[in-house]
Amino acid sequence: MVYDLLIVGGGVSGLSCALVIGSGMKKPFAKDKKVAIIPHQRASSLQDAIFNNAYGIAPGTLGTTLMTNSMEQLASLYPEVDILPTKKIHQIEFLPNKYRLSTLLEEMFEARIVVLAIGAGNPISIQGLEAFVRPHGKTPEEKNRIQLRNHDHMVREGLYVCGTLAGHRSQLAIASGSGASVATDILTLWNHGKHVQVHDRDPNKPKH
Repeated sequence: MVYDLLIVGGGVSGLSCALVIGSGMKKPFAKDKKVAIIPHQRASSLQDAIFNNAYGIAPGTLGTTLMTNSMEQLASLYPEVDILPTKKIHQIEFLPNKYRLSTLLEEMFEARIVVLAIGAGNPISIQGLEAFVRPHGKTPEEKNRIQLRNHDHMVREGLYVCGTLAGHRSQLAIASGSGASVATDILTLWNHGKHVQVHDRDPNKPKH
């Protein structure tokens, strides 16, 4: 099977992207799309965090709690998004009109669009992306972080990056917004260029 969209990375930006995509899959232009997320990394900087300064999140919320709750939220509200756990992508190949991603165990996945949300660790953990790597522009030089060269999150046609790997600072609200921005760009692409924003509504309240 060739996925229409494969999100690689289950941190803040990856999950934010998946949640917005999941919400948008009720739209006629997206209802038949095949979408999956591969959490990929076993650890996230989110795990060590406690949040007192993030909009909409109760003060004192632990990063581990937020990670668990967000993945459960995705699974329960938007089951159209397949969650492929325990996979770790090792390599990406550029094929005509699609991408092939493989694991060290030689499992292969193909997708027309790929979103990379794997963090800014150096060296990059996925082979095939080396030509796009550059020093991170918004972290202290001594941290030796990297980003992928991109224009408004697009690395090349069909390949997007979000979160710190896109060159953003490591801040929850920024990472979340980055993932949501990529999601709405992809939904807009699927909608033949007509701009899309997605808001779930209370079914008991009339539309204004």
